[in-house]
Amino acid sequence: MVNQNYADNNHNVGMELQLTEGEIENYKAKLRKKGGWLEDAEVEARLVYINGQFSPQLSSTTKNARNIMKEDVDDIEVKNFLSRLTDGFTDELAAPVIDGDNELLSFRNLSAPDHNMRNATSQYAVNFQQGSACFAALNSIRTGAVAFVRVPEKANANTEESENVKPILIVNGLSRDFNGTASVNKERGVALHPRTLVIAEQNSVTSLVQSIVDLDEGEARPTLHNGYTQIYMKNGAKFRHTYLEESGGIVTAGTEKTNEELFEGEISPRIIESERPALKDTHLETIDVQVVGNDASYEGVIMNIGGSGRVRIAHSISVLRRGCHAAVKGFSLSGGAQKTDIRTNIHHIADGTTSEQVQKSMIGGRATGSFRGRVRVEQSAQQTNSEQLSRTVMLSDRCTFWAAPTMEIIADDVKCAHGATVSDLSEEELFYLRSRGLDRTSARSLLMYGFADDITSSIEPAMRGEVDGSSGVPRRVFERLENLVPKGKRKAKSVFQSI
Repeated sequence: MVNQNYADNNHNVGMELQLTEGEIENYKAKLRKKGGWLEDAEVEARLVYINGQFSPQLSSTTKNARNIMKEDVDDIEVKNFLSRLTDGFTDELAAPVIDGDNELLSFRNLSAPDHNMRNATSQYAVNFQQGSACFAALNSIRTGAVAFVRVPEKANANTEESENVKPILIVNGLSRDFNGTASVNKERGVALHPRTLVIAEQNSVTSLVQSIVDLDEGEARPTLHNGYTQIYMKNGAKFRHTYLEESGGIVTAGTEKTNEELFEGEISPRIIESERPALKDTHLETIDVQVVGNDASYEGVIMNIGGSGRVRIAHSISVLRRGCHAAVKGFSLSGGAQKTDIRTNIHHIADGTTSEQVQKSMIGGRATGSFRGRVRVEQSAQQTNSEQLSRTVMLSDRCTFWAAPTMEIIADDVKCAHGATVSDLSEEELFYLRSRGLDRTSARSLLMYGFADDITSSIEPAMRGEVDGSSGVPRRVFERLENLVPKGKRKAKSVFQSI
């Protein structure tokens, strides 16, 4: 965001987008091509936003999944949820937490008096924050449309039903013409602030898919995407969440090359990448999950495979009730001159809860990336079971990556473990594949895809598509991985080679 102006806004963002028949078919074709479309029969509901404007003609709404209306905001519960900020800036917990004979209500007083976070603006608290509250506040002020989902209560949870439920699809499409902005200056960026609120009622079963895709290619205005997603889960709710960030196109291959490695007359990939329009884009997303009911279960898959110049995804899960479970899988792919930052926070506040996290990152070119994952177990969260793993593959010696998985454990009756690996592709595995007839590039591609596959295979099946399909998620991931496959022999072999 340095030296980039995002002062323009789509001034039609609070109004519904009305399209002609020709425009409807054109947008549908683009969304299908980009993988941001499911037919009516495949979804429970579909909400489509183009440049922040809700499009009823492209959407398939129900009374439980729609663009938010005035009567929704008049509901006290909805109003309270929409007004909440992250990082403890809303001090009141989303639900009271039972701690023996006491009832915990305040974020700042958790694990008091020796280990509490104190006021959100204090230095001690700031050191452990994701830095998402200011952007959540900006979104609250500037958003003009909210995707609102309230999953109705069920009498009891059904395991078979949770496996077969149709997804609710929320699409944010970026059309690069940006009609409705105040300025025609293409150097002046446009800010978009999409918002999503989901309330999963008691024993409900939900599959939510969020997809962010480009609809056009070529010349574009710099774009700031500042999204804010809030999810609230009540007693016995089961929630499966897929977040796909694919905006910004594909980065330039070969940016790790030095001038000495270029052919005579070849234009440096670094120059090509520096002129790529999407390098001026910034993608920010804050995902705040509040588990406020007993025995609820959240499963999240976050995939960042887009080409925006700057990406930061902050994913926070607060476990506030006994017997709840949170499972988070993530995959981040960076290349070219990208700067990516994945931040996660799993906050165990109630006792008898469990969590597991696997974050995989792959980085090449001259990109800079980081993973900052935090698990905090409060004094009140006795008998917590939590596991955290970060695995990173670096594809070039010109990229930079910081992996910082951390655990902050205040309780004394817990079972927690975490680990991190950073490596390049294994020479032994490459040798094995080459001895079976694969060339060096194909062998590397296979290892790279295998590294990402267990995350890719966890995506909502209806959205994932066929492995060999022409437009499914595996195909789109493979195309981006192929773009970053290292060429030639490794210059300096490392002892850190196993993935």
